[in-house]
This record gives sequence, C-alpha cells and structure tokens, in this order.
Amino acid sequence: MTEKFDGILLSMAQECGGGVPEMMDVIFSFLARKTDFYTGGTEENAAENLVLEKFRKHGESARLEKARKKAENEEKDRKMRERRRKEEEALNEQPKICEVTEDEAKKIEEEEEKKKKTDDKENTKPAEKKEDKKDKEEEEEDEADKGKMKPNTRNGADLPTYNWGQTLEEVELRVPLGGAFKARDLEISIEKKRLKVGIRGRTPIINGELNKEIKLEESTWVLEDRTCVLITLEKINKMEWWPRLVTSDPEINTKKVQPENSKLSDLDGETRGMVEKMMYDQRQKEMGKPTSDEQKKQDTLKQFMTQHPEMDFSNCKFN
Repeated sequence: MTEKFDGILLSMAQECGGGVPEMMDVIFSFLARKTDFYTGGTEENAAENLVLEKFRKHGESARLEKARKKAENEEKDRKMRERRRKEEEALNEQPKICEVTEDEAKKIEEEEEKKKKTDDKENTKPAEKKEDKKDKEEEEEDEADKGKMKPNTRNGADLPTYNWGQTLEEVELRVPLGGAFKARDLEISIEKKRLKVGIRGRTPIINGELNKEIKLEESTWVLEDRTCVLITLEKINKMEWWPRLVTSDPEINTKKVQPENSKLSDLDGETRGMVEKMMYDQRQKEMGKPTSDEQKKQDTLKQFMTQHPEMDFSNCKFN
C-alpha cells in the first residue's frame, strides 16, 4: 500500500532543495496545518510516540536492507578478486625445468623434428581450411558485435565514472562520488525513460535516455557510506538483457552474458510460463523436433484433414 505513493514522494523529494530535513519540515508542517495530528490524540505525547514507533520500524528495515546489499556487494567483490587471483596464478605459472643428459636431449630433438615434419605434411591443407573457417566465424561475429564490450561479472559494464550490472528483473547501478557527501548535496532524477545522477552545481555524472523503460514506482536509490550512490531500476520487460544503461554508453555483447542459476518457482506465473515454453522449445530444436507453436499448427492441420477426408492432400507441401 505504501509503495503506491513512491512516485509522489520522489517528486516531492526532488523539489526539496534542502534534502531530507526540508522534506521532513514540509510533511510535519502539513500535519500541523491541515490535520489534528498534534492535538487529536487522547494521550499525552501520542503524536511523538507515533512518530518514534514508525521511525524505529522503518529505520530497522532500512538498516537490514543496507546490510544485505553491503554483504552482497562484498561477496561479489570477493568472488571477483578470487577470480583475478586464479587468472594471475595461471598466467604466472611456469613449467618445471627438468635436467637431461646430452644423449637424451639429442634424442628428444630428433623426435621433435621428425614429428614436426610429419605434422606439416598431414595438416597443411586441413589447417588452411580450419583457418579459413575460423576467419569466417570471426568475421561473422565481428559484423554482429563489432565494437561491443565484454560484460563484467555482473552482466553489465565497468565504465570510467560508474559501473552497472543486471539480472533479467532489474538493473543495479553504482556511482562513486569521489568524496563524502550528504543526500541534499546530490541531484538524482529517475524517470520512466531517463536518468540523471550528479552533485549539485557540477556537471552530471549520468544524464541520458535509458536503454528501455522502467517501473518508476519500483526503482529506488540510496547513498552508501556517503561516498557512493546505489540505484536499482526495475525492468518492465523481464525477458531481455540490456546492452547498455543509457543510449550514450558503449554496448556490451549480450551473447556473452552469463545469467545466475535461479529457480522457476521464484518467478511470477506469467514469467515462469514464458521461460518454461522457451526451455521446451529449445530442447525440441536440439532434438530436431517441432516447437510448441509448430506442434500446435501440425495438430490443427491433422484435425482439419480428419474432418475433410474427401480432400486430397497427397501433393501438398507443408512447412
């Protein structure tokens, strides 16, 4: 119920140049002028106790959510560092040196030379064909994905001033501020198809049209440790990967996106049905069998042929 007012409150927050203090002043001023909030209670300090009750309730939720996000980001960073460490170890790993006698060395050289000559004779033409095929595949890939970036570990992009990642449901954006700031120092505007993030009085860090439309009421932002803005954008279309955050960004190659494993039971009914249909059709294609749509057409045709035995279908070709 409370989330239905997020759009109104976000617009209100954007109009309050003094940040949260000014917004709170506006709200309590409204309660004093237009309601009996302060005077209507039967008990002494009823209004104050009510404010403290709601403050503690939602404050605890905010702290738990922040702790969850922080732990999640730390785990992602840990996995990234571990992956880089393993890659560096693999690159730095050197083959062990084994001493051999002169006779053994001479024998090894003769065997290598003999093997090389044999391989040159047998593999010249196949190697040429293999190289031609490789060049052709690279050329085809370059035509479709020329200039596109490789996705980062979060299936997004690490850009000079910010980084973002995504799942099929949402986009998560992290914008380092380069210093410590308060919420009132920031200028953040989240619209259905546009995003603006920056520090008041400075050139915006992000100011552009989003790749796709988002659910405004489900999209939020929070200031982490006064040094970084974390923004979560809820996708409308939950069946596609974004190639970029805003249209001015370089694109990533969505063919190289590696989605995390998830349970179908976690999805809503409509999304689950679409995913199950896609998985079924993919298995059917791999086995050379008709997809669900193709099977439906074949069943309809068979039913029609059964209902009209007087018609001759022997010379018909069906795709």
